Amino acid sequence: MADNHYKLWLNYYPIENTIIKNSIVKHFNNIQVLNNDATIDIIKKELNIASAGFINRDVKFNTPNSETGLLIGTLDKLPNNIAQRLDGEFKSHEGFAIFQHNNTIVITALSTVGLLYGTYNLLENIGANYPLTGVKNFSEPLIQHRILNHWDNLNGTVERGYSGASIFNWHTLPDYIDQRYIDYARANASIGINGTVLTNVNSNATILTGTYLQKVKALANVFRPFGIKVYLSARFSAPIELGKLKTADPLNADVQQWWANKINEIYDSIPDFGGFVVKANSEGQPGPQDYNRTHADGANMLAKILLPKKGIVMWRAFVYSHEQNEDRHKQAYNEFTKLDGQFLPNVMVQVKNGAIDFMPREPFHPLFGAMPKTPLMLELQITQEYLGQATTLAYLAPMYKEVLDSDTYAEGKGSTIGKLLHNQKLNGIAGVANIGADINWTGHLFGQSNWFAFGKQSWNYNASPKEIADTWLKLTFKASDNFYQDISKIMLNSREAVVKYSNPLGLHHLMGTGHHYGPEPWANYLPREDWNPTYYHKADSFDIGFNRTKTGSNALSQYKPEVQQQWQNEDSIDLKYLLWFHHVNWNKKLNTGRTLWNELCYQYQSGCDDVKNMITTWQKYKNELDMPTFNHVNMLLNIQYKEAVWWRNSSTLYFQTFSKLPFPQFLEKSDKTLEYYQSLKFPYAPGHH
Repeated sequence: MADNHYKLWLNYYPIENTIIKNSIVKHFNNIQVLNNDATIDIIKKELNIASAGFINRDVKFNTPNSETGLLIGTLDKLPNNIAQRLDGEFKSHEGFAIFQHNNTIVITALSTVGLLYGTYNLLENIGANYPLTGVKNFSEPLIQHRILNHWDNLNGTVERGYSGASIFNWHTLPDYIDQRYIDYARANASIGINGTVLTNVNSNATILTGTYLQKVKALANVFRPFGIKVYLSARFSAPIELGKLKTADPLNADVQQWWANKINEIYDSIPDFGGFVVKANSEGQPGPQDYNRTHADGANMLAKILLPKKGIVMWRAFVYSHEQNEDRHKQAYNEFTKLDGQFLPNVMVQVKNGAIDFMPREPFHPLFGAMPKTPLMLELQITQEYLGQATTLAYLAPMYKEVLDSDTYAEGKGSTIGKLLHNQKLNGIAGVANIGADINWTGHLFGQSNWFAFGKQSWNYNASPKEIADTWLKLTFKASDNFYQDISKIMLNSREAVVKYSNPLGLHHLMGTGHHYGPEPWANYLPREDWNPTYYHKADSFDIGFNRTKTGSNALSQYKPEVQQQWQNEDSIDLKYLLWFHHVNWNKKLNTGRTLWNELCYQYQSGCDDVKNMITTWQKYKNELDMPTFNHVNMLLNIQYKEAVWWRNSSTLYFQTFSKLPFPQFLEKSDKTLEYYQSLKFPYAPGHH
């Protein structure tokens, strides 16, 4: 039967392993649930769905006189002889424990939401064919706020969305509750996501009107039993647009009162409202600097009102200064470090993983480790804004891990971003969602793996990208062990392939301006210099790359000395960051044995070869998959290969106009597309995608 993959990783395929199947039958024949609320109702329903899939039978709840089964209950409800095993162990109400007591498997937690997470964990392990015998797992989230940021607009469109329209139909809310809202909450809860920002950071004040707040309330009611809070983006100028005030100055008493009234109105309808994300004084968005106030002034005005209600403010650090000549890499650091310690305790400064803008690879943002008195929130992309969008297979768990494992040296060696976040009293990770109204949710089927990985790595930043990929594959496809092994390998290499053919050796921001899709390294027509790719690669007849050392913009000085030591010398820097920090001669001999020009060409070609290998590997399993699934991925991989060649040919031919050097022999020249690009005169801008 064809699979449209609407069920995501919650397929609950039939269990074929006899030992595991018999164990499920034995334990699902008697499930005792000791609590009773709306979340418990979800747990019971999920167990029935899973049992029907795994073993084709209904579960039996509270069977009398049965010694073997599954016991689910909060710690305070368990018999004393069982509860004592975990006395004092839990530090989070979301954590859970799964263990075997005699012939019974126990799932326990401090809250019913913790029980829900534990239930999903048990079902996930069954789906991945792990035995129930001897099961033992104690798990608590290392990050408190694990939040999806939807860049969804009220008109149904999605900014940077590549999988259809928004799943939130504001026109039919609050009266029509689409099943998709429930399935969305279910999917998020299954991977530990506990918050969702419903609206675009480029915000619309209309969402704060009474009519729309009733729509938000309807969604909050759906999400609440799944442990998910709703958040909204707050437009800083809302007091002017909605309140008819003459100012939005955060220190103005009337403005403060307007926000107090509005926030009270929200909490009257949604008592567990999570708070606001704010994009201010960036890309034309209004903010406190419009009134000669600081980011701290703006954030604290909202935070002070939210604090007694346990709401938070996520104040984004993605800002551009007004100075055209400043390296954008330095701008957020320069604006925010001077405000360290000035934010109220329920404010998190939300920082992208890198200082430019969701590049396929970036060195970690220098703000991490530079604001010890201020909670920082990591912002990651799930949507593949500069990573080929929905035509590209790019598994992002290795990128998330690369960021989380980056050592800032803020408190000595081992001060990774993951540890710094965890050690904050208030902490969070936000992911810009790739979810849309396409039947498979993410456009590209493998985009689901990034949603899945974000949840897993936000819960536990030490989680292995390989283990996440292996689990996702087993939950998503019913296939052979060889399929799982081979496709796992191409997933783990896929993001690196995109880096090679689009941003090799630390080149960055070479994508099409505006649409952020496809190569346009020649573009220099936008009014802001730092919106143009030519600003970032700085190619000339001698060199290429952005000098961020002392002799250049000196952005490198924003990092700790130990990090500077790693990156300040072009002879010893990791090649993946070479052209990010250095302006390097075309003929420089690198440690690969190739010159810079030849290495650049090699990277572009290697990325194309990687995608070709992905196609070959996928096609081996044509007979194991239903044809719609096989064809969906196969066609997109072929598109990806064409686009990799497009990147390679247009980029190398453009950069050759500066280097004046011949192509190395290994660079494939047989493609007709190469002849096409040779016929062009640069600068040339292909049509937008």
